[in-house]
Amino acid sequence: MVSFTHRQQGTPESVWRSWEQDRGTGRGLQVEALFDGRLPARFLLVAAHPDDETLGAGGLLARLARDGVRCDVVVLTDGENSHPSSPTHPPARLAEIRRTEVRTAVGLLAPAARVSFAGLPDGGLVDDDVATVLRRELADGETTRTLVAAPWRHDGHTDHDAAGRAAAIVCGAAQSPLLEYPIWLWHWGNPEEQADALGELALHTLDAEDAARKGSALAAHVSQTTALSEEPGDEVLLAPEVLEHFHRGHESFFVTEGASTFERLHRDKADPWEVAERFYERRKRALTIASLPRPRFHRTLEVGCSVGALTRELSAVSETLLALDTSETAVRRTNEALVTNAAATARLATVPRDWPGEEGPFDLIVLSETGYFLSSDQLDEVIRLIRASLDEDGVLVFCHWRHPIEGWELDGEAVHERVRASSDLVTLVLHTEEDFLLEVLVPAPAHSVARREGLL
Repeated sequence: MVSFTHRQQGTPESVWRSWEQDRGTGRGLQVEALFDGRLPARFLLVAAHPDDETLGAGGLLARLARDGVRCDVVVLTDGENSHPSSPTHPPARLAEIRRTEVRTAVGLLAPAARVSFAGLPDGGLVDDDVATVLRRELADGETTRTLVAAPWRHDGHTDHDAAGRAAAIVCGAAQSPLLEYPIWLWHWGNPEEQADALGELALHTLDAEDAARKGSALAAHVSQTTALSEEPGDEVLLAPEVLEHFHRGHESFFVTEGASTFERLHRDKADPWEVAERFYERRKRALTIASLPRPRFHRTLEVGCSVGALTRELSAVSETLLALDTSETAVRRTNEALVTNAAATARLATVPRDWPGEEGPFDLIVLSETGYFLSSDQLDEVIRLIRASLDEDGVLVFCHWRHPIEGWELDGEAVHERVRASSDLVTLVLHTEEDFLLEVLVPAPAHSVARREGLL
């Protein structure tokens, strides 16, 4: 346990800024990547004390609220013991003041956010009590689409540490993503001694509007940013040199990823889309293979392999094949399906982040029923990566469901339109049914199979 008080001289912000300059931009926080390319449905921001929410994650709260995410702030204690020797403000009065302050601050950051108070003892948080609060909160809504943020479990303040540990336990059991924000680390820590931990930080950059909102929200915590009175014991808690740490252009988080939507699907059901049993799926695979303009391919990449039904058929027309999926269970099942083919393998990967460009070029790239599980920006980046990885005589196959896709930004029609608009590839084959689109694209000029074989 770190031993410190707010009155001790801490690490100057200038030291941290110098470290940031030497370090570079660092890893960016990609909230959408935690939810398969989507924003969370809910943001649950946990504060050990009133003001933690603003100091550690006020900018992120403002951003997610503006993006339409449901935001809830849970304040575990009233912060009634922030000035234990105050001659003018007994704990009950401080609790009332600080509740008012946090409501005001959250109102500035996220006007529609709900603020609730657990009423646990300031300075006496216990992991089990915090976990009970969090389980109750997570029972109110879809756990798999909830992003939780809590104080860092190693922040050095007993309440922060307890809140972080409990959040880690509850989110770990639910396999939900967790962000942990440090607060007192910037006071007692230093870049050299905490180098290993600091290397894991992900940074959320604040735009001008969110930075301004955070500054106004910090000012709302008057009992912490100014002295309660001139009497001994009423000194300012968050002195200017401490507050300086929180006027940066970014916020810092330790990120624990949860299980992806697709991992949950594959873990809960051996064949989530019944691709092995349904005639619809078998016929679609046969049409996909029949649409290929060549009988053999040297190097094939399949993005989104699920349980490997199409992968197995692609491997039969490929000298080598690499299949990708974001579900560990799906990758395992695909590799089981490919066990007799040493030249074909499946790998855990999330695109565009884990695009295997170094293993190209590929002369066949297949995305079947995967494009609408990406955001528009992610799809645009995948299209760019495909073009950079496709052989000069390569083939791109897209196949997507034409009916509504609930809970995702894109649908099948939009995916195909975006591919046509965002690449210089041209359509060689277009098969359209009520249920799906199957499209084969190639670099211009497109030569039909008959032309390739000299029939024209």
